[in-house]
Parts: sequence; C-alpha cells; structure tokens
Amino acid sequence: MKYFIYFIIFLAVVFIGLSISALDFEAIFEGDSGNAVIVILACLCVIVLMSILLVSRTISKKHNS
Repeated sequence: MKYFIYFIIFLAVVFIGLSISALDFEAIFEGDSGNAVIVILACLCVIVLMSILLVSRTISKKHNS
C-alpha cells in the first residue's frame, strides 16, 4: 500500500508538470490555462491527502505495536 501511495504522489507530480506546460500566464484563468490551474490545484490536494494518509498509517502502526 505504501508504494501505491508513492506512485499516486508521483503521478500527481507528473500531472502538475504537464499542466504547467499548458499555462498561459497572460490569460491564466481562460481556456486551457484555466483547466491547467484546476488540475494543478487538484494534484496538490492529492499530494496533501496522500501525505496525510502516510503519516496516519505510520502513527497507526506505532500505536498498535
């Protein structure tokens, strides 16, 4: 499960990289740039949630042993 979480975090970072390449900084909230901003924010949320899950699982393992 730990490696699966790391894989999801890696995919989120890849999607952030792809979305940054689609950004147009002159019209950041219009068209494809708006979609890229939404994808970047969603990927950041995924990274935060997966990090919380990793910490939670670590605490749970220490608490049970």
